[in-house]
Amino acid sequence: MDDLELYYQPTCPYCLKVLRFMEANGIDFEKKNTMDADNRARLLKVGGMNQVPCLFIAGKPLYESNDIITYLRNRYLS
Repeated sequence: MDDLELYYQPTCPYCLKVLRFMEANGIDFEKKNTMDADNRARLLKVGGMNQVPCLFIAGKPLYESNDIITYLRNRYLS
């Protein structure tokens, strides 16, 4: 299984879109709220941007909610 981490902000509509997709499809893995300074700092250090949502797949960032949902759909629902 992939090493997955989702960086999100609770007030971001694109993050909520991804989180709702995950919930609706029973997909669960580690989620990191970027309101926490340590999580935000790691997102910037590893991903190079503060953009959320960001899905780290084995340490590599994937941005954009539609791209994240497509990845999750292919990985978990195909």
